[in-house]
Amino acid sequence: MRATGTGEAADTHGVLALNVGSSSLKYGFYRVKDDHCEALFTAQADAPGSDADPVADILKALHERDLPMPDAVGHRIVHGGPNIREHALIDDDLMERLEEAKAFAPLHVPPAVEMVTRAREAFPGIPQVACFDTAFHATLPLVAKTLPLPADLREGGIERYGFHGLSYESIVRQLGDALPSRTVIAHLGNGASLCAVLDGKSVDTTMGLTPTGGIVMGTRPGDLDPGVLLYLMRERSYDAARLEKLVDRESGLKGLSGGTSDMRRLHEMDNEASRLAQDVFVHVARKQIASMVASLGGIDLLVFTGGIGENDAVTRAAILDGLRWIGPFECRVIRTEEDEQIARHTWRLASS
Repeated sequence: MRATGTGEAADTHGVLALNVGSSSLKYGFYRVKDDHCEALFTAQADAPGSDADPVADILKALHERDLPMPDAVGHRIVHGGPNIREHALIDDDLMERLEEAKAFAPLHVPPAVEMVTRAREAFPGIPQVACFDTAFHATLPLVAKTLPLPADLREGGIERYGFHGLSYESIVRQLGDALPSRTVIAHLGNGASLCAVLDGKSVDTTMGLTPTGGIVMGTRPGDLDPGVLLYLMRERSYDAARLEKLVDRESGLKGLSGGTSDMRRLHEMDNEASRLAQDVFVHVARKQIASMVASLGGIDLLVFTGGIGENDAVTRAAILDGLRWIGPFECRVIRTEEDEQIARHTWRLASS
């Protein structure tokens, strides 16, 4: 065991957790012992790119805090494609399959894979682990994961995968024995989705093949009539690249408000567009929560998490106000611990 300069016992381990988004990197150094996970520090940097070297930032942060090299490194990977449905140790074979997974989440997987490549170079000989947001949803029943498409397309891996799995895992873990049978978890942030959890297992969720579907998000529209895309291709000459930019970066709250994807800013603004953006977000969230309740056959607990879910009481209240017809159920706000989940899974797999 490497000492981490903080005097912990020899059976604790230092894990570096890397959480790459489309434009930013959250990272933290965690002390892991059994199921206990403590953050020694957390920080944020730009995602890897031509002008950004997050590895240098990480090494500098470790040095400034007198921390050693980690015992293991964990990476959040949004999508593993059809062939990777469990958290896994990273080797050359897994790297090849991650290259294939880029097509399923082109906004998220390429920067994550680049970060893995850089981390393997920066920390040679240290075990590294890929933690997949799709893993929690591997329990989806056939009726929930099947998309209504011809068999040859479905056999090619086109199905509902679901995302934010590390966040949902963290909520289930935190609730422990207090987790009731029928729970809906609303992860509301710049990316947003819902999950129906039955006896601790994911049985339905809003995102589909990619993290673009489901409810309204900061810059993504959520579920959209596919005829809209056909119309834009036919009448506006949109190609795949233009459509991708539209649904990943220009829609959702940003598209509705005419410029901002930040719910805090929308609350501050007082114009028709900002009010419409908030109202649509709440309306769609209500509808989709109700659909998760239908999948569960009822609801015992609704959990709000994510940046909006944890911090925006106004939006929470508006969503709940439209769900009173369901009848009584418990509602809780719980902080998501995605990065802690990465650290836990990483040491579990690295130590095995």
